Amino acid sequence: MFDALLIDDSHDPPRARPAELDDSALPEGAVTLAVAYSSLNYKDALAVTGSAPVARKLPLVAGVDLAGTVVESSDPAFSVGDEVLATGHGLGERHWGGFAQKARLDGGWLTPLPTGLSLHEAMAIGTAGLTAMLCTMALEDHGIDEGDLLVTGASGGVGSFAITILSSLGRDVVASTGRPQEADFLRALGAKEVVDRDELAQPGRALGKERWAGAVDAVGGQTLANICSTLRYGAAVAACGNAGGMGLPASVAPFILRGVSLIGVDSVEARSDRRAEAWSRLTALDSNLRHSIVDEIGLSEVLATAEGMLAGKVRGRLIVDTNR
Repeated sequence: MFDALLIDDSHDPPRARPAELDDSALPEGAVTLAVAYSSLNYKDALAVTGSAPVARKLPLVAGVDLAGTVVESSDPAFSVGDEVLATGHGLGERHWGGFAQKARLDGGWLTPLPTGLSLHEAMAIGTAGLTAMLCTMALEDHGIDEGDLLVTGASGGVGSFAITILSSLGRDVVASTGRPQEADFLRALGAKEVVDRDELAQPGRALGKERWAGAVDAVGGQTLANICSTLRYGAAVAACGNAGGMGLPASVAPFILRGVSLIGVDSVEARSDRRAEAWSRLTALDSNLRHSIVDEIGLSEVLATAEGMLAGKVRGRLIVDTNR
């Protein structure tokens, strides 16, 4: 028997509940894992609280990433005792996720634990760190001029990692947040300036004053529209979130008059070579910087903490220890 957070139809709308399961509940897959750690992301918080229909099939264990040890494998690429991690590929949405002490997955979804990382450190990075690095790589591919780089949703997991990564590369980072009390935390991560999210959240001009050399946006909605209108000529924004809404009330003016680019970044189905490059770069990131972003909770604390996350009371990354 093992502990899990199971989303089923015992509530309306469906939300997670603590459950004790046995191996017969595990889904099909080539590799069975003893899960050591997962992490709590915004999408997970929506899923476990029933605030949005993230879980697309029921019953389902939530958690979009995990790290653990192989206990059984019919995949020749993995042997018992191997330490691995998994992010994306529909975990916690279409497939069994990380909020359980056991998981069974397709071997193709697994990444061998990168050299130099522990299972705990891998989840300190997790989906949020991977997404932030993919955003950074997207901006680099586009070509970033000197100047201020904006990071929105700065106090969250993706935002805090984006600040850490970009500042470590010597870039000038401006952090946008709705939590002014976190200004010192964001400056400690490397932000040179902290601005209130309201500056970007209100409807603005179709073409505003040129300001940003590039941006990582984890918010979407009106914020993303305003970023596009205030990017410098030829600049780009890497968009990866929708906390501010799924709509985009934008004008074509910035795109056709300033040649700006809107780059969508997806960490769920990212190519394996792209993932490998991102993980390699994340492993090289100063461990002290990684650890400064992270707090830890137990599996039993996920439901209550998820409510706080949706209320904007959680900053940085949250590792979930599945064994407490």
